[in-house]
Amino acid sequence: MPRLPGPRRLAAPRRRPVAAVHPAVVVLGDLVVDVMLLPARDLERGTDVPGRVRLRQGGSATTTARWLGRLGARSSLVCAIGRDAVGRALVTAVSGDRVVVRAVRVAGAPTGRIGVLVEPGGERSFVQDRGAALRLRPEDLRPEWFAGADAVHLPAYSLLDQPLGLAGMAATRLAREAGALVTLDLSSTAPLLAKGRRAALQLIEQAQPDLIFATRDESRALVGSKKDDEALLDLAPIAVIKRGRKGATVLARDGKRALRFEIATTPIKAADTTGAGDAFSAGFLYGWLDGRRKGLAPAAAVQRGAVAGNQAALRHLSKPPTELALG
Repeated sequence: MPRLPGPRRLAAPRRRPVAAVHPAVVVLGDLVVDVMLLPARDLERGTDVPGRVRLRQGGSATTTARWLGRLGARSSLVCAIGRDAVGRALVTAVSGDRVVVRAVRVAGAPTGRIGVLVEPGGERSFVQDRGAALRLRPEDLRPEWFAGADAVHLPAYSLLDQPLGLAGMAATRLAREAGALVTLDLSSTAPLLAKGRRAALQLIEQAQPDLIFATRDESRALVGSKKDDEALLDLAPIAVIKRGRKGATVLARDGKRALRFEIATTPIKAADTTGAGDAFSAGFLYGWLDGRRKGLAPAAAVQRGAVAGNQAALRHLSKPPTELALG
């Protein structure tokens, strides 16, 4: 059984200049185009079915950054794209949501593309061709991009493939130097555990997140199927378990106490849930960081974040993402 690192205390609020009213979050990771396949009925092998094909902005990191911008945070995105029309259109779309895009343009690699098959019941399957998104390097990062940040947020994707994974780890160091918190979304079980559970645990321990986002499946796969989700508190002082229609479970360790909050949500029927988890993460980060800035007690700031996260996810589900304009 892999050993988990020792528990850490729930971080106390950091003082920021009064003039900085809204929390600042730097997000590092994919800016890609999602090619959405939305069949009107179940697929039939060897033939075609009616439906829709749409091009939308994709990437867990980018969706989180956009929702942070929409909610009022000072949001910035660090990413890599190709020198192509798709990349330019994506930057324009993301900038429209008040996100400062720090896009490194990579020669010889196309902007990333992800095929998303959305079944009639809403279940999703993905085919990844991440292209230039994987080419972000540690030397591309600039310390001034992280100055004044309250938090630096990473999907686990940003720690796995190289050289992007090296850039992601460099971002955690720059975050610490800037006095910012580090938050991590486990994102997807298969990529995270591709090299085994021990390697995944060591990677997370190296990143030293202050907060972890996970689904119930991701949590159990990482810490062991027979363990309670509270084992995540050995990896970070706060863990947020995203449970979709059932809301969220928030765990926080404060000294010897393990705090637990169950946050309900209003279920709605959605044909496409793509990006809802990232919207939740953005809402939680905004609410949590804003509460810390206003001097709320850690437990109150965490509860504020959970409520804001669910509100953002519901807004995302009730208003489908707009299509990407390439013309």
